[in-house]
Amino acid sequence: MEKHVLSVLAVNNSGVIGRVAGLFSRRGYSIQSISAAQTENPDISRMTIVVEGNEDTLEQIDKQLSKLVDVREVILLSENNSVRREHVLVKAGNGEETRNGLIEVANLFKAKVVDVGMDNLMLELTGEPRTISAFIRLIEPYGIKNLVRTGISALERG
Repeated sequence: MEKHVLSVLAVNNSGVIGRVAGLFSRRGYSIQSISAAQTENPDISRMTIVVEGNEDTLEQIDKQLSKLVDVREVILLSENNSVRREHVLVKAGNGEETRNGLIEVANLFKAKVVDVGMDNLMLELTGEPRTISAFIRLIEPYGIKNLVRTGISALERG
């Protein structure tokens, strides 16, 4: 199955995200990630939705989303026609013995140390999803305590 990234512009009304998520649930489509926020126009929100499926599934999702009253536009964002970013916060470490190694990994990825605890560090990184995944893999041996990823945010180029 292939991953697809959709940019959905919708009227910024209460319950819109719930109706979009409900559509996916009723149809049996799985959302891998969803991020949503107000755009430059306070009346419009942009949802970036990552789904997995074949071309037929993608076509059905597009048609079903376009039927929703509050949805104004659905755009398929390919890797070539968009810029994709993700954000991660990770708390890791098992004491002072892991601190230097974590800082080295953070420096390698240009991640920021945003909090220092007695036994751990909290690191922040924004980048391409595959960069975020590589960062997490390199931090795992130092002991990840907590982690949160935002999901993909994306905009069409040009």
